[in-house]
Amino acid sequence: NERLVHRRVTSDRSRVMRFLLAALAATLAAAAFVPVASANNTRVTIADFQWSNKTPHVDLGETVRWTWTGPDTQHSITGQPPTTPDFGTGLTNDASQWDSDPNTNYPSHVPGSEYDVTFDHPGTYLFVCKVHQSVRGTVTVSDTAGNPDSDFGPAPAINFDIDPPHIDRYYFTTDGTSIAAPNIGPKGKGIGFAYSTNESGTASVDYYRIVKKGKGKKRKKLKFFQGYNEWPAHIGFNVARFAARSSTFKPKAGKYVAYFRVEDLESNSTKDITLRFTIFGKKKKR
Repeated sequence: NERLVHRRVTSDRSRVMRFLLAALAATLAAAAFVPVASANNTRVTIADFQWSNKTPHVDLGETVRWTWTGPDTQHSITGQPPTTPDFGTGLTNDASQWDSDPNTNYPSHVPGSEYDVTFDHPGTYLFVCKVHQSVRGTVTVSDTAGNPDSDFGPAPAINFDIDPPHIDRYYFTTDGTSIAAPNIGPKGKGIGFAYSTNESGTASVDYYRIVKKGKGKKRKKLKFFQGYNEWPAHIGFNVARFAARSSTFKPKAGKYVAYFRVEDLESNSTKDITLRFTIFGKKKKR
């Protein structure tokens, strides 16, 4: 698993500010004593475009560990200064010192990756995903000495899809419902290809034209790559325009073999399905 660089957040405030905070804490404690449960090192998971805990609380010297559990892993943990810096509110701009994905605006992580930040100064720290601004939260750090060796708790389950999609039924069709022979006319319009799949993703096909070469016993059938097509694949029934003229496929008359597959959103692919079809040329005028 990927383990990102451990960061320790400390304050750049003056000793005077530290003294004032300590004095304020002492005054509040003297005015009203309220028992507070001690915090611990805390784990936050990232999945389905949200944090498992948007407002973690830790004590001084303790760590927040963010874990990307998937399937979406294109998120960063990026500290943000408060919109209006005001030390009287407890907000601190120390958070601008840490970023799980520095020097890039395109974060990407392996499921199970972790990022640690240790907090050595009390306050409220803002964090956000630099790609998805609605994915945000705060870390609140008390002025109580914490336990840096406390347990983060059990590691979360990884939501990582390693199963390929399934294609349950497929056939050529001219009307979207009934089965048709794999024969295609010369105008480049192709033919319908119906199939069912259990996952969303991308359907694609590679086309090879079969050409006979040589004479007599040395005559062989050779395959020459002629292009490909791609289409969005949806859960359930789909109909693609197979072997139609496009920027990636220029149909020529002849016999073909094609290899069709569906790839899901996690790049798992079905095995290639072999399809044979014929493209007819224009009829010669007599």
